[in-house]
Amino acid sequence: MSRRSLIHLFWAGLCASFVWLNFLPDAIALGGKQPDLNYPAPEFTLPTNTGDGEISLSDYLGQWVVLYFYPQDFTSGCTLEAQRFQKDLPKYIARNTQIIGVSVDDVDSHAEFCDAEGLKFPLLADTDGSVSKLYGSWLGIMSLRHTYLIDPEGILREIYLGVQPVIHSTKVLARLDQLQS
Repeated sequence: MSRRSLIHLFWAGLCASFVWLNFLPDAIALGGKQPDLNYPAPEFTLPTNTGDGEISLSDYLGQWVVLYFYPQDFTSGCTLEAQRFQKDLPKYIARNTQIIGVSVDDVDSHAEFCDAEGLKFPLLADTDGSVSKLYGSWLGIMSLRHTYLIDPEGILREIYLGVQPVIHSTKVLARLDQLQS
């Protein structure tokens, strides 16, 4: 097991322990205030491992966006969630939808994660948690597993909290079909 994997495992275990033992205040444990549905999604610009090295939400006006926050590269749940989005990527493309992942990992970690898992969608480095906080998806030291579905005009149409990585992509696709019909 690599040093990076041990560090990720340690931090994930520590965070789970804090939540389980209820040491965190409710506002932090819940991630903070969620943005309002049917209003413009909070704008952001973050560094990425793809393209020009930086992505803004406004870059995707005219497309649907699945903006998903996740705790950490190379952890089991995050890997499974990313794999499911990648498997369904052709279905999202057919629906004029861009998938964007966000975590506190840096650009180099994202590049390694994309290479290891064959991911063909951008991952953004929210290393200070500012965008995670803006979206109410912050747990003190990492992003929570939340997803936001944003329409082509930049309006927030759906919020997913308490995501189950195994079935999440399927649920997002079904909701996307409802919203697009």
